[in-house]
Amino acid sequence: MLKPFRDDIWIACGPVSFLGLRLTVTMTVLRLPDGTLLVHSPLPWSVERQAEVTALGPVAHLYAPNTFHHQWLGDWITACPTARVHAPQELAAKRPDLRIDRFHDGPTAAQIDGVDEIPIRGFRLRESVLVHRAAGTAVVADLVHNIGRPEHTWTKLYTRAMGFYDRVALSRMLRWTSFDDRRAARASLSSLLDLEFDGLIVGHGEPLAHDGRELLAGATSWLDSVRGAPRRAGTSAARLFSPKPCG
Repeated sequence: MLKPFRDDIWIACGPVSFLGLRLTVTMTVLRLPDGTLLVHSPLPWSVERQAEVTALGPVAHLYAPNTFHHQWLGDWITACPTARVHAPQELAAKRPDLRIDRFHDGPTAAQIDGVDEIPIRGFRLRESVLVHRAAGTAVVADLVHNIGRPEHTWTKLYTRAMGFYDRVALSRMLRWTSFDDRRAARASLSSLLDLEFDGLIVGHGEPLAHDGRELLAGATSWLDSVRGAPRRAGTSAARLFSPKPCG
């Protein structure tokens, strides 16, 4: 069920399992200035879910924010054939079954009214972050997590070991392996943090109604110490980031 987050923003969450972890994944619906909708990281399609979304307005954009959050995109493309599909370029090879109208990590400037789009360069998941200007809210997928205190034993153990239990943070595993150019990532994050926003919606965990910009800055401050040449991850890391999707 969709829940209002701020004016012109709604969210819905569903369960997802990844590496044996039991997490939630978030779908975000943004209403744009012209009254149309952008559906970010869609949850599984159903007649009921589509009706709930379209009761808010017509779906003009379907958005896969990175190379992981795309599992249910195909059904939404079929159900909303006039919607423009945005995805990272690498997803075209990973999901040749999908129609993609625009690569949001490519050179083409964003053409979504009312939304700022910041590709996170150097992030192996090829993620782009959206900021809804009027609502002052950033929407991320895997750039940071806010999973709280999971009760599932393995999820609790893993998130404690990886440093994102009960805090807004990026998993240490992603910090170690998912950046192939940390200087570029730092520059992209600086551009993102230059924007005005207070709310923060994450792909996994609870959204933050306030202090989102500050918490995002803190969760990515480890990149401030980047020095020297870009870090290039090896073949094993590249293989790690070509798995099944998480949403």
